[in-house]
This record gives sequence, structure tokens and C-alpha cells, in this order.
Amino acid sequence: MLPNTNIPLRQATPADSGLPVAVLGAGPVGLAAAAKLIERGLPFVLLEAGSRVGSSLEDYGHVRLFSPWRYNIDHSMAALLKPTGWTAPQPDGLPLARDVVRQVLAPFAKLPQIAAALQLHTRVLAVSREGFDKVKSVGRDRAPFVIRAQRGAERFQIRARAVIDATGTWGTPNPLGADGLPALGEAEAASRVFYGIPDVLGAHRHRYEARRTLVVGAGHSAANALLALAELAKTVPSTSLAWAVRSPVLTRVFGGGNADALPARGQLGASLRRLRDAGQLEFFGGLRITEVREQDDAVTVIGLDADGRQVQVDGVDEIICATGQRPDLSLTSELRVKLDPWLESTEALGPLIDPNVHSCGTVRPHGHRELAHPEPGFYTLGVKSYGRAPTFLMATGFEQARSVVAAIAGDVEAADRVELDLPETGVCGIGVPGIAAAGGDCCGEPAQPATQQATQPAAPATITRGGCGPKSCGPAAQPPVPSAPRCCG
Repeated sequence: MLPNTNIPLRQATPADSGLPVAVLGAGPVGLAAAAKLIERGLPFVLLEAGSRVGSSLEDYGHVRLFSPWRYNIDHSMAALLKPTGWTAPQPDGLPLARDVVRQVLAPFAKLPQIAAALQLHTRVLAVSREGFDKVKSVGRDRAPFVIRAQRGAERFQIRARAVIDATGTWGTPNPLGADGLPALGEAEAASRVFYGIPDVLGAHRHRYEARRTLVVGAGHSAANALLALAELAKTVPSTSLAWAVRSPVLTRVFGGGNADALPARGQLGASLRRLRDAGQLEFFGGLRITEVREQDDAVTVIGLDADGRQVQVDGVDEIICATGQRPDLSLTSELRVKLDPWLESTEALGPLIDPNVHSCGTVRPHGHRELAHPEPGFYTLGVKSYGRAPTFLMATGFEQARSVVAAIAGDVEAADRVELDLPETGVCGIGVPGIAAAGGDCCGEPAQPATQQATQPAAPATITRGGCGPKSCGPAAQPPVPSAPRCCG
């Protein structure tokens, strides 16, 4: 069940009303938030560290998305583009990541309302309250936000009535080390490590042809890299590939196959399974990397298997680190934020997306109450709202933006309304080791605590089961109970 947050909703004070809303990050979700602000008639400033909008998408622009166009175009952005003669792509087509930038985000950024507010090459360094550090309380909610930013050699501040943090996580990848720290020797071997999804068949081909590459990771990024390397090996047979994952259980990795409501997502996992089963790659399951050691003209990767025995992978020429990303929490060190203690997502989302106990890649649509913090007027949106958890759909971010902007505008009725139905993954935590130990299965009826607060409504009598997406997890939920099993509903 989707928990609501216990954070009280407080409206912006009249003193704040003349200031802009600061949107941090000009990716798909940040631009969607800007579109909602335009619709609401609210002034805003849009800060982007890159040289163009959607710069993170451009980094893996060669990758074909598994979600079709219908899930990758925000309705408000489309409505604002339509009078310019812009035509939406076919809704069922599968775009490359760069197509989203070039066919939607870039044209949107040229609109006069966006161009006037957009500041490129502007890196946000920190966010605070004017005249208040983290400790001070009295009068805090009436003070404007201050955003410390840098453009070139210049550092400056911007005052804002509210802040939407949509900076994402792409710029802060997880390391190879299984303990969350860089593996010993990882920094020294940096020239051989690519973090993210390289263009194996294009711009980065020279790095991988006729070489042995180890791909580390168990998500969609790793799958894309492995499948591209397998294609390269067909034309350059001396190319070899190896795959290392930390978990010995690959249920979530291979996905729901034909049961996935996004066929391309299901096919991605199925293709990876066939590649593994056909013996076209070396596979190291349950490998927790501890060290990367340069030896002669290659590197050796050292780690422990699931039983704690040392494993050594010799003769590696290149490493692709596809272990996911993590949020940059330094931006908000002077704000009162409330995060899930291990995922670093917004607190209310943690129980729904914890990969320790369920494998679902779909989370019920949620809004301003789940994305707020104890700091009134500050919201985390987009993939950053998920913290270190995997699998985020753009459509989720668009709905987040709609709800949050409505809340900033004071339209709580619209902010609380859910206006999104997401595709189910076709794979869930049922039967996956770890679920039973957590005290429940995915989408099952959660255990009720012995006592509940008097203000908490009773749980619904029945919950529709089957699958793990938003349509199968029952009605909206009540405030979270810390002892309840972490699952997707």
C-alpha cells in the first residue's frame, strides 16, 4: 500500500509570492515542472549544469528506451509546443534517448517562456534558507530559499519561494566496490573503467573491439552494454565479454518477459537470458568486487563469492561499471530533508521501491505529499526522488511535477489527485528469496500493527492481487508503519 507522509503541508507565505520557483535540472522532469509552472502562471528560474537541456540523456543518447513515446512526452509540454507547429511522434514508437532531447526537450527549450528562464552552464552548489542555517526554526518557513550556484568562475545566489530539485543522479555513479566504496585500485584503474552505458557499436567501439570487457551490474544499463558487446563480437570474433553481478538470484535481472506491459523491457531481459544461457559470455554470479589490480597490460578484478571465497578475474582489458547511481546529497546539507535511511529516496517512497525485498519496477503514482520534506516548499522530483533504487519511468516524473506544482500554487485538491496509470513489469517479488523473510509477499495484504493512531483510516477489506504494478496493489494507502514489510503494495 502506498504510504502518505506525515510531513504537514504548509502553504507559501504572501511574502514569498513575488519570488520565482527555482527548478534545478533541465532534464525531462525539470522541464515538465517548468511547463506546469507556466500553466499556473507562476514565475520560475530553470538552472542546468550542462551545456544544453537533457544533457544526461545525451550521454546515453544511443540507447533505445524500452518505454514508447506515449510515456516519454509530458502533456503540458506537448500542449505548449503544439501552437508552434510541433508534431508529436507516433505514440507507440520506441525512441533513442537522444530522440527525446532532439524531438521534444530542445524544441521546448526554445519557447520564449523557457528561454527567458533557462540558465545553462549553471551548476547548483547548495540550497539553504536566507538567514537561517539548518538549526534555526523560528521564522524559518517565512524566509526565502537561497540557491548558491556557479557559472564559469562566477559564484552567485538566487532567491526563490520554493525549490524543485530535479537534478537526477546520472552524474554520481555507484562504484565497482560492493561495499559502496570504490574498490581498492579503482581510482588508479580509472582509464579502463566506463561508468554508465558506452556506445559500444559507435563512438566507443575502439575501446572494446578485439578486447575482453567485464560488465558489472544487474540492471537495464548492464543489459544494454552486454547485448551491444555481443553484437560487436559477431563482427570482431576476438572480442570477448564477461558479466559480474552481486546477487546470485537473477529473477529481477531477467524481468517479466512476455508478461511485461512494456514489451521492449521484457525483451531486453529475455535477450540477456538467452545470451547467458547460450554461453556467449563468461558469467560470475554473486561476485562482490573488492579490488581492481593493474597487472602488465590488463587488470585483474578480485572479489568474494556468495560463500565468502575469493574470486579472481584475470586478463580484463576494459570494465563497464553499470552498478547504478546515487543522489548528490551535498546540495541540501543545510535543509531539513527526510530521506529513507538506506535508499536515500524521499522517506515515503522507500518501502515501495526497496530492492532488498521486492523486484517490482513499477511504483504506484504519487505526488506532493510523498515528495515533500520537513522543509516547507522544497521537493525532490524525478529519478532523484528514488535515491539509489533502480527503474524509474519518465511518466512517473511527469505526474510528480503536476502534483508538486499544484501544491506550490495552493491547489491542494489537484495536488492530491492521481492522474497516471503505469505499465506493469510482469515480475514481482513473490517467490524471490528475501520476501518471505521480510514477513510478506509483494502486493499481498500488509500485516496490520496491533494498534493504530486514531486518525488512521482502516485498511481496505480487499486488495486485488496479481502482478505488482499500480493496478494490482489496491487503493491508496495510509501513513507508513515502520515495522511493516517493505514491498510495492
